[in-house]
Amino acid sequence: MENNNLFRDMNTILSAEDIVMLSPLQLAYIGDAVYELLIRTYLLKKGLSVKDLHRATIKYVKAKSQAYIIHELEDILTEEEQTVVKKGRNAKTNTMPKNADMIDYKYATGLEALFGYLYLTNQDKRISELFEEVSKIKIN
Repeated sequence: MENNNLFRDMNTILSAEDIVMLSPLQLAYIGDAVYELLIRTYLLKKGLSVKDLHRATIKYVKAKSQAYIIHELEDILTEEEQTVVKKGRNAKTNTMPKNADMIDYKYATGLEALFGYLYLTNQDKRISELFEEVSKIKIN
């Protein structure tokens, strides 16, 4: 049986060299979408109304929560993953978050950069492992 995955098929344009050359903010750009899709899919299983799905999603994707999550994951990240997070966290950005403090925003960017990097380098198993840990973290 052939496994056609639209997202994987879209991810054949960039070579390994291209991915290494991406800025941390570019990794965070794609990682934001990957992470949000994971959260939305995870929450969909909970049988919530659309209104409650939206509220629950916001709880997981806001900068403060993402910063908390990356701190919770720190001990299980590989050295390579820690490097990606650090580059994302330290990336110079021209935007100022309106509903978050800058420190949380920077750590959230690190989390998003990590998910972007893992997605672009086809590390689906690792994404799944990390997201399994994310799903265990209590978010207020």
